[in-house]
Amino acid sequence: MKVKLPKGMGGGPSDMNSMIRQAQKMQEQMAEKQAELDAREYEVQAGGGAVTVKILGTREVTEILLQPEVVDPDDLETLQDILVAAVNEAIRKVDTTNEQEMGKITGSMNLPGMF
Repeated sequence: MKVKLPKGMGGGPSDMNSMIRQAQKMQEQMAEKQAELDAREYEVQAGGGAVTVKILGTREVTEILLQPEVVDPDDLETLQDILVAAVNEAIRKVDTTNEQEMGKITGSMNLPGMF
């Protein structure tokens, strides 16, 4: 006995080919978007603007700028804390932006390990 499935329910090779084309298109869009995101430069400040970190979308820190008033030889701990906070915030900004931008392409699909 043969059962006929409604269209869109595994109805045959044409539906599978369409799904494959859609997946390939999404993969291409994701690769293009990832290249764009990797090339972006972000700038994050911490310590009330005393420290500025510039970071690429690849998470590579390209520059750290310090205002002279934040450099106190008697209080290196504060400077270290501000630097750590600035770098961590820069990484969070890159990650959040990447997730949001890729989410626009994938929609609500959950693709573990993709980002």
